Amino acid sequence: MSRGTGAGRPQSAVPAPRRYDRCAVWAPAASAVDVRLDGQVHALEPGDDGWWALPGVTLRPGSRCSFRLHGTAQDDPAEETWLPDPRSLLQERGVHEESTVVDPALLEREEGWAGIDLRGAVIYEMHVGTFTAGPEGRGGTFDSAIERLDELVDLGVQALEIMPVASFPGRRGWGYDGVGLYAVHEAYGGPAAMARFVAAAHRRGLGVILDVVHNHLGPAGNYLSRFGPYFTDTHHTPWGWAVNLDGPGSDQVRAFLLGSVRQWLVDMQLDGLRLDAVHELHDDSPRHLLAELSEAVAALSEETGRPLALIAESDRNDPRTVTPAAAGGLGMDMQWADDIHHGVHAWATGERQGYYADFGSGEVLRRVLTRAFEHAGTYSSFREQVWGAPVDPASPHYDAHSFVAFLQDHDQVGNRAAGDRIHASLSPAEHAAAIAPILLGPFTPMLFQGEEWAASTPFAYFTDHEPELGRLVTQGRTEEFGRMGWAEDVPDPQALSTFTGSILRWDEAGTGEHARIRDWYRTLIALRRSEPILQVADLRRTRCEVLGEDTVLLRRGGGRRPVSGEGARAGAGAASEAAMIEVLVHRGAGRAELPASSAARARLLASSAAVLSGRAADDAPLRLEGPGALVVRLTPPARG
Repeated sequence: MSRGTGAGRPQSAVPAPRRYDRCAVWAPAASAVDVRLDGQVHALEPGDDGWWALPGVTLRPGSRCSFRLHGTAQDDPAEETWLPDPRSLLQERGVHEESTVVDPALLEREEGWAGIDLRGAVIYEMHVGTFTAGPEGRGGTFDSAIERLDELVDLGVQALEIMPVASFPGRRGWGYDGVGLYAVHEAYGGPAAMARFVAAAHRRGLGVILDVVHNHLGPAGNYLSRFGPYFTDTHHTPWGWAVNLDGPGSDQVRAFLLGSVRQWLVDMQLDGLRLDAVHELHDDSPRHLLAELSEAVAALSEETGRPLALIAESDRNDPRTVTPAAAGGLGMDMQWADDIHHGVHAWATGERQGYYADFGSGEVLRRVLTRAFEHAGTYSSFREQVWGAPVDPASPHYDAHSFVAFLQDHDQVGNRAAGDRIHASLSPAEHAAAIAPILLGPFTPMLFQGEEWAASTPFAYFTDHEPELGRLVTQGRTEEFGRMGWAEDVPDPQALSTFTGSILRWDEAGTGEHARIRDWYRTLIALRRSEPILQVADLRRTRCEVLGEDTVLLRRGGGRRPVSGEGARAGAGAASEAAMIEVLVHRGAGRAELPASSAARARLLASSAAVLSGRAADDAPLRLEGPGALVVRLTPPARG
C-alpha cells in the first residue's frame, strides 16, 4: 500500500525541478516587475503564463532579493513597496523583509537514505519550538532537537512528524498561520538547520514528515494576493477566502503548491507530508488537488527511489480520502482518525461536552477500535446532521494502516482552554490503560511529544503577533472558551510565559512515575514491533468485546489467514492462522479478568501493573486490580 519504486499508481507530470540560481516570479497582472538583488535594482523580462525572469544573472546563496510590482490593482506608485519572494526558503529578517537565497543542494543530507514505509510505523508528533528549551531557554531549534533523537530511537519511534515550519510573524507560534509556504522559520534555524536535523534523523533510521498548510495563509505577512489570484471568494473557509484551486489562474496556484511538495520531498529529502484540514481545500475542478498531489508524489517516489507518503487531516470521516485516485478516491496514503481519539479519550476521562457528546461508552470504544469511525453515515449530535461513511474492512483499496490513531495530538491538547494533557486528569494506571489500544491496535499509531513520560507541562496555544492582532486573538480565544463553559482560566496566547510554560522538561522524563510510564510505552512499542500479528493491517483480524462499561478486550489475529498476493495485508503472511494476542483494558476501580476461555491458554506478555510498580511481568497475575492493561498471547487451542 505504500508508495515506492514500481508502485504502479497513476502518474501525473512530475513537478519540474526548480533552478535555485535563477530569479523568476509569477505576477500575471503586473505590467512590469523589478527585483532588488543585493541592493541593485533590475527590471525583469516577461515570459509565458504571467512569469517574469532575470536571464543572464546567477543567484548566489546568501544574496538578498525582493520584488516590486507595477500596474497591479494594489500597486501604489507613491510608495516603494518591495515584497519578499513567494517561493523564499528563508526570511532571515522576518516575513515583511527581503528574502535570502538558499540552494538546498548545498545543505547537509544523509546520502544513501533508502526511505521508510510510514504506514504502520510509530510516529511522534513534535513542535520544534517547545520540543527542547533551546539556546538559553528561549525556545527550541532544529539543532537542539537533534540532541534528543537517540531517546526517541530508544523509545521505539520510527518517524517524526514536525508541526508546520513555514515562516510566520514573530518568533513563536504553532505554525498554522504561516505565510512563507516554501520557507523554514528562521527562529528554528532556517533550512540549513532543518537539513541537519533531517540528516541526523535519517542516520538513526528515523523518517521525517512535515505538516504543511495548503488551505489558508496567516493574517499578517501574506503578500501572495499582490502577485496573483492565489485566493478566490467563490469558496470560503473559517479563515476567509479560499485558496484558488479551480478559478481563473488556478493552474499556476496548483503548480505553486506542487512545487512546494517537490521541494520538501526531493530537495529537502523528507519522507512524507501531513496535509492540514484538507476538507477546507475547496476544489470543483475535474481532478481534485489531492488526487493530483497523490499522482505527482507517486511520480516523485519513482524518481527518488524512496517511498513517499501523504497524510491527510480530514474531519469528513470518508474512506474515499484514502482510496487511490485510480479507484475514484483522493489518493492519500493515510488520514488522521479523530473518532478513535474521541472514543478512547471520552471512555478514559468521562468527558462528554462538545464533540465528545456521542462518545464515551464501551460500545463506541469497540466500534472505533475496529472500524476507525463512530460517525459513519450516522447522526452526529455535535454537527446536528448525518456524518461520514463506513469503513469497509475487506476493501482492496485501504486497510487499518491507512488510519492514524492517537491518544494525544497538538489539536486535542492545545485547543483545550488550558492546554492540559489527558494524563493531567488520569492516574498513571488509567493513562496506561488508555494508551494500550492505541499502540497495540491495528492502526498507524502516533504519539505527541512528552506524552510518553506523562510530561507535566501543558501544550497551550501561543502566538507572537503584532500588538493589535495579538489583542484580537487573546480576546477571541477568551470569548470562545467562555461560550463553551470551560472553567479554567485561558492563558493569554501572546504572553511569553504561555510559550515557555509549554516547553518540555526533559529532566523529569527519567524520574519517578514519569520514568515508569515511559517504560510502559517502551514495552508496548517493543511488542508492536516484535509480534507479527500486531503488524497485521487487515481489519478483519481485529475484534473487540465489551466485557463491561469499564472493561474491553481487544483481540488481534485468529480466524482465517488472508490470501497471499495483492490481497494480503501488511505483515499477514508472517502470522500463523491460530496466532492471537489479547489486550485487556480496564478503567475501573474493581477487578477485571480475562474470559475463562482465554485465561486457560494465555501467556502474559505485558502488565501495566508490573511495569508501573517496577516488577517483572512474570510475577504479575492474569487479572487487573483497578485500572490498567494486560497483554497476553493465546496458545493454539487443543485439537480433538
